[in-house]
Parts: sequence; C-alpha cells; structure tokens
Amino acid sequence: MLPIEEYHRHFITYLNQYSHSKEPVNLYAPIDYILHLGGKRLRPILTLMTADIFNGSFKAALDAALSIEVFHNFSLVHDDIMDGAPLRRGQSTVHQKWDVNTGILSGDAMLIMAYQLFENYPPQTFQTLVTLFSKTAIEVCEGQQYDIDFETRADVTIPEYLKMIEYKTAVLVGAAMKMGAIVAHAKPQDQNNIFNFGKNLGIAFQLQDDYLDAFGDTESFGKQVGGDIIENKKTYLYLKALEFSNERDKDVLKQLYSTAPKEGSAKIQTVKQVFISSGAAEATKQAIRDYTNRAFSDLESLQISDTKKQLLKDFGVQLMHRTV
Repeated sequence: MLPIEEYHRHFITYLNQYSHSKEPVNLYAPIDYILHLGGKRLRPILTLMTADIFNGSFKAALDAALSIEVFHNFSLVHDDIMDGAPLRRGQSTVHQKWDVNTGILSGDAMLIMAYQLFENYPPQTFQTLVTLFSKTAIEVCEGQQYDIDFETRADVTIPEYLKMIEYKTAVLVGAAMKMGAIVAHAKPQDQNNIFNFGKNLGIAFQLQDDYLDAFGDTESFGKQVGGDIIENKKTYLYLKALEFSNERDKDVLKQLYSTAPKEGSAKIQTVKQVFISSGAAEATKQAIRDYTNRAFSDLESLQISDTKKQLLKDFGVQLMHRTV
C-alpha cells in the first residue's frame, strides 16, 4: 500500500500522458482543458488504492481509474451546460470558453473515450468492467434528471433526495472502488462489499459538500459559500429545516427560496440561521456520521487484513473531516 499522495502522483503522471493534441483541435482541446483543470481526483485514487488492497497491481488499474475520471469530467461538461455555469474549479467552463455545441460534442467524445480505455483489459475483465460502467453511467444520468426535476418541485422528500445523491454522486464512487477490485480479481462478494463501502462514503461525501456549501470557509472551500442557498437548491439541510421548523420559520424559508435577489448575503445569513436554530445543521452532521459509519460496517465482511481495513477507515475519517 502507498500513501494517498503517491496514488495521486502516479495517476497525474498517467493522465498527463493521455493528451489529445490532434485534429480537429476544437474537439480535442476542450477535452484536454477540462481533464487538466485540477480537482480532488478522489475517484481514480480510490480505484488504484482498491486494486492494491486486493493484492492486485495498482498500475494495472490505471486505465480503469482514467476511465472513471474521463467519465466524471464528461458529466461535469454537460452539467455545466445544463446549469449555465460560467466557472468550474475557478476557470471558465468548456461551453463558456468555446461554445455550447463544442461542449456537447467534446463531452460526447469523452464518454466514448471512457469506454475505449477498457479495451486495454483481457476479455473477461473488459466485459465485467463495461457491465458495471454502463449500469453506473445510466444511474448517474437518472440522478441528474432527479436533480433537474427537484428544481420545480415543492414536495421533495428526504428519501427522494438521498436517492438522487446516491445516483448522481455516490454510485460513481462505489463503482470506482469496485473497478479496482475487478482488475485485482477480487472475489465477487468482496467486489460488492467494496462497492457498498464506496457508495455509502459517497453519500456522506455529498452531504458534507451540502454542509460545507452553507457553513464552509470561503477561502478553503474554493467557491462562494451559500451558492446552494442563492440557487434555491433543496439540499438535505433545507429539507431537514422544513421538517424541524415551526410554521413561521417554514414560511420564511419557503419565501426566501422563491426569491433571487441581486445581492444574496442577507438571504444566505437568514437561511443559515434557520438551518442552525431548527437543528437541521446538526442533523446533517449526524447524517454524515451515520453514512460514514455505514461505510465502515461494510468493511467488516471484507476478506482483507485489519491493517487494510484501518487504512480505508482512516481515509473515510479524513473525508468526513475535510473542509474543502
């Protein structure tokens, strides 16, 4: 097993070799641009780490890790178009730097390229990876559609929201880990258990993201705090605040989430106060702990050493206490 930083270094080295300086430039330049904008690289690191955990070669998992990263960035390109987002990781989004048509086409190409990377594996491994990848990819699309639907619904429930983040975010984390297990030829039961670990960790990760969007530090979080509030996103915090609040605070919250003021600082401050006073902020932190603990319980049935289980637990704890 290597330190997380080493998996990251190996992956970035491999990613940097994966350039597409070929014609037509306006198809491939946006792909190189988005792939090198940075980011946590959480998913590919998990693929490499999992291959190592099941006594495989992490280097053999590099193509699977790269496929996950290419797919993730493909989804970001198309998400940014749907959201009309001007910035991604502090830089211009692909459709802003080029145009919408280029963003759509380059994103389409990235989805195909993600599949092509599996061609570097033997037939049986290829088939298993592609089957998992296809199932995961369609679930990510379903999660995105749920997210879009929720924008115009006033009756979103907490179970519906949790299903949305499971599909949109968490299944890709689970799949990243299961791919590492597949490449390492782990037993099917271990493959499924590591997927569940990753999925539950992914839900905790997204809930933490919701929390940090409201209560994180602007400088360390890397984007405007309160962005979800400004955009009236019905996050776990918001849904819990509606559940816990008295009628007056519910009305205040619903009224604020029907507005789009030019200057949003007062709206953010008022909503955050309701999140705290209602108990929604604390309930969200508890949900993060609960899903992290669910992930840890998934580790118990894995046929790996206690040392390796502890490494995965340490990684989960690190994610739970992150500030970015």
